[in-house]
Amino acid sequence: MLTEIEPGVDTSDRISLLDTVPDWQKELRNAVRSVDELLRLLELKRGDLPWQPDDHPRFPVRIPASFVRRMQKGDPRDPLLLQVLPAALEKQTLPGYVADPLAEVGQSATPGLIHKYQGRVLILATETCAVHCRYCFRQHFPYGENRLSTDQWQRILDYLHADPSISEVIFSGGDPLSLSNNKLERLLTDLARVPHLTTLRLHSRTAVVLPSRLDQGLVTLLSQKRWRTLLVLHCNHARELNEEVAAALLPMRKAGVTLLNQAVLLSGINDQLNTQVELSQALFDQGVLPYYLHLLDPVAGAARFQTDDRAARELWQAMQAKLPGYLLPRLVRETPGETAKTWMNGSHERST
Repeated sequence: MLTEIEPGVDTSDRISLLDTVPDWQKELRNAVRSVDELLRLLELKRGDLPWQPDDHPRFPVRIPASFVRRMQKGDPRDPLLLQVLPAALEKQTLPGYVADPLAEVGQSATPGLIHKYQGRVLILATETCAVHCRYCFRQHFPYGENRLSTDQWQRILDYLHADPSISEVIFSGGDPLSLSNNKLERLLTDLARVPHLTTLRLHSRTAVVLPSRLDQGLVTLLSQKRWRTLLVLHCNHARELNEEVAAALLPMRKAGVTLLNQAVLLSGINDQLNTQVELSQALFDQGVLPYYLHLLDPVAGAARFQTDDRAARELWQAMQAKLPGYLLPRLVRETPGETAKTWMNGSHERST
């Protein structure tokens, strides 16, 4: 009997899945996958858009309907829409914008694992994400060479067992919450046998754009006392947070999962003071603390989202004057080869 549908398979068909398939996987299978469909749902014409869309982007369109419903119909500059609307100019080659902006390919200690910071490693648990954001810094990443095959997973486990200085595992991707609960449970069961691991962190955009993914099975799995567990959301704008997201996050908070957020500073989307203040306050209303505000990683195709460093610092300083310290995210840049992120608040201090 079919018990699980792998969510990473692209299909344009609208199909009826068996009731045994979780609702979030059904939603993911029925995600919006074309510019025409997106414009139809938002009652927009191509001539209204701020840039020429690309109907056949190299990085395919994928947007859950729950995220589309949070967009304002008839608004061609909706801040949620602009994050996911592919542009023809993405195919332009521009100096400084590269396929691997963080030089991660050369930092893989073993396929599927990146170890560049002291005491913690990042595992690329999957190539799949619920949404394809146009500024994604891993949109060109060679996932085919880093898939977690049985042999590669064993090599990762061997690597972790051999290094007692590693205490934290970060699941990334893609998005680790694109994996089923059964798959996540198998990975965590193996990791639990590494005695010096104490902290589990999951970085997830899916938790915001597809809140049905935070089902009771996942809550139970992440509430296990073996780990100090953190769920780091990726939310860029207050309008991404609604009652559906709040209801999905509440059981996580009750289960003792620490909720943080990291955002990316995006030109024309969230680079205004009131937008950032509203985001921090909306996150706090849902029990989430702002963590990082990242400057854009210069990935090929994303130049339209770039902000000026000086303007970013001035924005952060204005946020500092408006927000209490616990709602002020760290303004950071990630630089290839550095052992920590660079704080961009005017000092040379390094974050961890």
